[in-house]
Amino acid sequence: ATEPTTEATEPTDATETPDEPATTEGTVGEILLATFKANAGASAEEIANLVISNPIIQFMPATMPMEAGYLSGFGETEITGFEQCVMFGPMIGTIPFIGYVFELEEGADAEAFGKTLEGAANLRWNICSAADEMAWEAEGNKVVFVMAPMSFEQE
Repeated sequence: ATEPTTEATEPTDATETPDEPATTEGTVGEILLATFKANAGASAEEIANLVISNPIIQFMPATMPMEAGYLSGFGETEITGFEQCVMFGPMIGTIPFIGYVFELEEGADAEAFGKTLEGAANLRWNICSAADEMAWEAEGNKVVFVMAPMSFEQE
């Protein structure tokens, strides 16, 4: 079993500073997808760490590599057809947030993969709470998928 990691979300050297997205307004999903789009050339693990370290995230984050199969948030649908997958989310499971970075084979249809995820996703995967939105973006051979609250602001 792979242990979740919580370190390495800060760049270690000035040449590795991520591109900051211009988007600081919008839903949680929109803001996190902008971080992905600004850094789509990075590895799946680097993207997951950059997305989860966004200042809007207000929980202790974790990332973890995932294998093909039944992934949290997709019910009875097996998620397959990717080369790499890194899950990112809160260390505490009661927060209605989960995200994934998928890296597909070169030439794979990332749009079709994203639509498959969207069709299988269940905003109420979490017994205690439900996410408000799902958002995904395909860029090259990578797909980022997020289920999240609309914001982390206290009401």
